[in-house]
Amino acid sequence: MADSPRPTPVSFSEFAPVSTAQWQERIARDLKGKDPAALTWTTPDGFTVQPFYHQEALQALGSLPAPQVRAAAWRNVPTYTVPALERGHAAIQRATEALHRGASGAHFVLGLAEGFDLELLQQALPTESAYIGYTVRGGAAGFMQRLAALPTAPRGFLTSDPVTRHAPDMATQLADLRAAIQLARTCPEFKALGLDAAYYGNRGATATQQIAFALSTAAYYLSELPTEELPVADVAAALHLHVAVGPNYFFEIAKLRALRRLWATLLHAYGLPAEAARQLTIFASTATWSQTTLDPHTNLLRTTTEAMSAVMGGADAVSVGTFDSLFHAPNEFAERLARNLPVLLREEAYLDRVQDPAAGSYYVETLTDQLAREAWALFQKIQAQGGLPAATGFVLQEMHTSAQAQFRRIATGEQVVVGTNKFQNPQETFDYNPKRLLRSRDFDSTRATYPAEVLRLATALHFERREKKKKRAALVLLGAHTNQIILESFLRTLPEQERPELRKAHPEGTLSVLFSSPEEATLMYATPEQFGRLARAISHIPIDEPNFIPPALLTADLATMQEATHIFGLQEFSVQGYSTEDVLARLQGKK
Repeated sequence: MADSPRPTPVSFSEFAPVSTAQWQERIARDLKGKDPAALTWTTPDGFTVQPFYHQEALQALGSLPAPQVRAAAWRNVPTYTVPALERGHAAIQRATEALHRGASGAHFVLGLAEGFDLELLQQALPTESAYIGYTVRGGAAGFMQRLAALPTAPRGFLTSDPVTRHAPDMATQLADLRAAIQLARTCPEFKALGLDAAYYGNRGATATQQIAFALSTAAYYLSELPTEELPVADVAAALHLHVAVGPNYFFEIAKLRALRRLWATLLHAYGLPAEAARQLTIFASTATWSQTTLDPHTNLLRTTTEAMSAVMGGADAVSVGTFDSLFHAPNEFAERLARNLPVLLREEAYLDRVQDPAAGSYYVETLTDQLAREAWALFQKIQAQGGLPAATGFVLQEMHTSAQAQFRRIATGEQVVVGTNKFQNPQETFDYNPKRLLRSRDFDSTRATYPAEVLRLATALHFERREKKKKRAALVLLGAHTNQIILESFLRTLPEQERPELRKAHPEGTLSVLFSSPEEATLMYATPEQFGRLARAISHIPIDEPNFIPPALLTADLATMQEATHIFGLQEFSVQGYSTEDVLARLQGKK
């Protein structure tokens, strides 16, 4: 219409520029005399993050990094675990249904690659269009041969990675990988040399460590796999990365971006052009490290930020784990929620319509550069020690130190895990059997919140046992160094003036256990050998049985358990001035 107002273009030039000095002045005014430097914080990776970043941050980088561009739209790829004694029929059926409900592929983690029914997979899934990945524990060449023999060329990836899974006889493993890569040459949309960098992310490694460990693993394969028949360019083209993405939103975005940047640097060292680095595909799964059994619906919120970080960081495929996978068997409700999360990011948040949305951000670009520099320095340190797998001991020790530091931050409340160490639900009831969960060999004890969870579950079992006056006693394995974490968590429940002086909880290298009976609960510690021998005695397992893994929960009649703890030398741990009952009651919120 003639009288309709004409739209006025809006641009940033319409607003007066604000200098860094002006921002600093405003911050100082808002802090009302407090030192702005108090807002800086040190990351678990060891470098400092400023409270705000301005355009000078990009100028300090020298030049603005080029945006990262995906070759294709990112994919929604759920993960399905297939136990060794199964052929995968149930998992294939679930994957088929998921493809009709928003998924664009599937990732199968195979306990035994030889038994997986690829023929049924070919019949059930549209393999000509679906993106399908496989993680195997060996036999990559044999599995690739079966894939290549199918009527339709596969699209996706194969991850075996003997370096990361510490496989023996590396010469044989390398020959197997070479054969797999050569077989995959007829499958241009399939990557046969996947690296399992998620292993490190799911065991407490920092972002810097995850990048450095992945680069060292890749460097080993780039150095050892090429032959006259298999040039280094073909090895590089076959490489694929599986990473775990945690809830530290901006850091995880920067981690993936730094990884791609350093990938180009690594390949350049092997004489490969920048185009080779752009062939890298990244499969990002939400981290099991950050999942919890306490107030478990909070896991949905964690996986949401993790999936967003993966997409915005540049992952080519995203796998969202179910919120209840720690304690429930696969079920349609949880899988639908997990599958729909990337669908929402694509269909309602439109995160598939922009390339590298983090590009140009003062903070994210600076963080990407810092992570890249720190990771490259650590990578060089690993290589100076022989690189992986020769430096496996160093790498595992670095990761262990980082994991223990995170356990301690959670125990002290410095790192908040909603529903676990802060904002707990005091009326929470478990929709799973804590006793059965603690006894399960599948209960994941590698996670960040495991020490807090197992203490909470063991405490709940103890109070239930006391209220019901159960006659049997229980011994619950709380984990390594958990008594120190218990002590620190307990002290936080007391007024500051009442807190006794911290003291070392128990000797280095011992395990923490809770002895529970109808009459009392006692925190104790034992060496791994002591607990192992006690567990064999209680479970009636011969001493020469090599495959026995002590469960986290042991039960017996009271007299037998008391005698066993005495015979095998378990020692009591106490908090001066308080009984174990006092400690547990406070940790449960009962006092």
